[in-house]
Parts: sequence; C-alpha cells; structure tokens
Amino acid sequence: MSIALRQVRKHFGAFRALDDVSLEIPEGALTALIGPSGSGKTTLLRIIAGLDWPDAGSVLFDGEDATSQAAGARRVGFVFQHYALFRHMTVFENIAFGLRVRPRPVRPHRADIRARVERLLGLVQLEPLRGRYPAQLSGGQRQRVALARALAIEPRVLLLDEPFGALDAKVRKELRRWLRRFHDELRITTILVTHDQEEALEVADRVAVMHAGRIEQYASPAAVYDEPASPFIYDFLGGANRFRCLVHQGSARIGGIEIEAPEHRDAERQPAVAYARPHEIEVTRERNGHPVIVAVVRQVLAVGPLVRVELESDEDGARADLIEAELPREHHRTLDLRVGDRVFVRPRALRLFADEPARRP
Repeated sequence: MSIALRQVRKHFGAFRALDDVSLEIPEGALTALIGPSGSGKTTLLRIIAGLDWPDAGSVLFDGEDATSQAAGARRVGFVFQHYALFRHMTVFENIAFGLRVRPRPVRPHRADIRARVERLLGLVQLEPLRGRYPAQLSGGQRQRVALARALAIEPRVLLLDEPFGALDAKVRKELRRWLRRFHDELRITTILVTHDQEEALEVADRVAVMHAGRIEQYASPAAVYDEPASPFIYDFLGGANRFRCLVHQGSARIGGIEIEAPEHRDAERQPAVAYARPHEIEVTRERNGHPVIVAVVRQVLAVGPLVRVELESDEDGARADLIEAELPREHHRTLDLRVGDRVFVRPRALRLFADEPARRP
C-alpha cells in the first residue's frame, strides 16, 4: 500500500512539531525517517498510524483519504522501542493477542489463529520459544516477538518506532540485517523511525531526513549520503570537515586549493562553507605536485581497521574547526604520523554551500 502525506502540520502549544510535511512512500518500500531529537519523526509516525491527529493536511492510503480514520480502521502494525509485551503472556499468546480481541464476527477460528501464529513464529525464528514469557527472552528476541505480534493482524503498513534503540550495538546490527531480509521476503510497506544514521542507510530503500519539523531531503541512501541537500544533512550523516571560505564569481579558495562553484557565479565575496568527509581527506608527507593545505598533526587515534588523525590547518585561508582524516591502518603505518608532524592535506571531494541565515530551531 502506498502512503502520501499532504502538507501535514502539527503543533503542541506554541511548539511547531510538523511544518507542512509532504511525502510520497511507494508501495512495498522500506522508508527510514531520521533526524535529531525533536525533529518530528515520531509525531509523523503516530499521525500515519492514527494515534495522533494533524492540525492541518491529510494522510492518504492508496490514494484514499485516511486522515479521519481511527487507528483500528487503518490496519497498521506498530512496533515500539520498548516492546510493550504482556509480561503474563507467553510468546505464543502475545503474538495471538491482536487476533483474539477482535470482535466475534471478524475473529478468526481458534485453528486459524494457531496456524497464523505458528507461521509467524517460524518467520521470526522463535518456534522453540513459543512457551516462554518475555522475562525469559533476550532483548533481540523480545523485539522479534513484538514484530510478529504486529504482523499477526495482517497490516497493510508496518510502522517501527526506534525498534532497536534499547539494544546493544552488536544485537542491533544483527537485527537490522535480519529486518532487511525479512522485509525483502514480505514486501510490506514499512516506515522505520531511527536516530541511527548507519542503520537507516543500511536497511532503507529511501531515507527522509527531518529537521525542525520539515523534511530536508528525501532520496535513496546513496544520494542522501553522497549528495546531501544542505549543510545540516552533511553534519548529521556522520563526521564532516568544515572549511570556511569566500566564494567569488564561481570559485573559492581553501589554502592552496581552488574550488569551482559555477552555481555561485554571481556571488561577490560571499561567505561559504566547504564540506569533506574524513575518509575523503588525503594526508601525505610530500606535496606531490597537488594543491594542498598545510597542517599539523594534533592527535592520532586507532579505531578498529581505521586510524583517525586530527589535524590543524597551519596556513591562512584554510580555516577549519579541526580537520579529521580517516586512514586505513596499512596506509598509516607507511606514513608513521606523530603528534606535531607537519603534513599536507588534500580533500578528494569538496561540497560548497553558501552561508544562509540560521533557521528557527
């Protein structure tokens, strides 16, 4: 089922939680909503579910207006961060609950309920645990029970609100890969709210980045990461180096590096910021004939297969808060960088944004 949001607004008192949000979610896609706390992700999810109501705008399911429909009429499965399982019920009974509380005219027969729950237990790989209680399960197992319970009612849409947020990093990584395989098998239209950028980029077909109640960008994970639409997205999606400069008639200079910016050809010494991610920073002992930024090593940190090198610019015209480079361990062994070393830095990719007035929080 496809979902369309049309200019959705929501206020909580004077706070504007959603500000004219419009979004098209195709049928069968897994879409991630990401953004900082307070950006409107969960509010938007609750409005889609029918657990909250917009002040203005509309929600359409398969082109039909569902804005005034109650949550029960929308056939939406909702999975919460903290599972919300019934502690006094077994795994089997938790999954069957949504079917057994249906009104008698639409309640499946007991045999049908049992068959559906058994199928879901196999789907979430919990058949041996059907008789256990939530307290006897791990966090990852509880979350899979919650997912099976949401699927038992055969929802048209599956909504996941920070489903892995309470789990440790290793379990979270395992479950998100499982979720991607699980979704590929069922192809239910799914919306995942998460604060974990890596999680969103790994599992989603499309990503909507939210900020201050608006959608800053809605695109594929690759496009959002490689071609961010704003400085906010660049900063939010992982580390980013910021180089302040002036753009003049279509070009800007950072140290000895000139950036072509044809989209700013009419600018006259306008303040701008150029961005480059840490893995896009090349560090050398020699200039090697390339335009470079001269820098001094301030810290060297080994993190797994990478070495993070913090550098400080050593020349005018290349002002950066701090330059961070990520180098493979093998390359770092060759360079043998030490604190205080003078090196040459060259960003392999730079994205320029003209400074704009700060938006409201």
